[in-house]
Amino acid sequence: MRRSRVRGWRRRPNPLRRRSDVVAAWSFRAVAVLLVVVAPLVGVVAGWWAHDDARTTAREQRADRRHLRAEAVGGTSDALPTVHGGRQPSTEVTVRWTEPGNGLRTATALVPAGTRAGETVDVWLDYRGRSVAPPPDGTAVWQHTVTLGVCAAAGAVTVILLGHAVVRHTAMRRRLAEWEREWARTEPDWTGRRA
Repeated sequence: MRRSRVRGWRRRPNPLRRRSDVVAAWSFRAVAVLLVVVAPLVGVVAGWWAHDDARTTAREQRADRRHLRAEAVGGTSDALPTVHGGRQPSTEVTVRWTEPGNGLRTATALVPAGTRAGETVDVWLDYRGRSVAPPPDGTAVWQHTVTLGVCAAAGAVTVILLGHAVVRHTAMRRRLAEWEREWARTEPDWTGRRA
């Protein structure tokens, strides 16, 4: 007698297999496919979107801000250094630079902590002339991309596993209810007790 089997699946009907068992088996297969295909795809799509968004933001900030080299006039202030977006600690000092047509200009700008008077520093100013942080560079864009992609994939995995847990819990409750009904039918035959 030849057995007809598909890898991991029986073709012949089994009288002991309940509908809840079939649902549990198919839900396991669906979860495996979702974890292997859908979760990484969600991470890639979210990362792709984040990368485009971060590049657009960086491009807009580069267009809105201007970069110049200035000389620190006042040395570092006594204020505690601040950290902006994971960049090196900075502090506010007075800087000066020469603009073509406008002559000598001064402003208060964020410079790396520990800058001494007379040192040349990179300064970024917005359209109002206020000191701002430099626009994100390529590394910051990729860090944002990877972080958002990983978080989206992890979120998808969490949703998939929570959904699977709900399906398994529901299937187990139905299975126990089926067993209760069947035991109520067969118990009198086994024990000889009548209801």
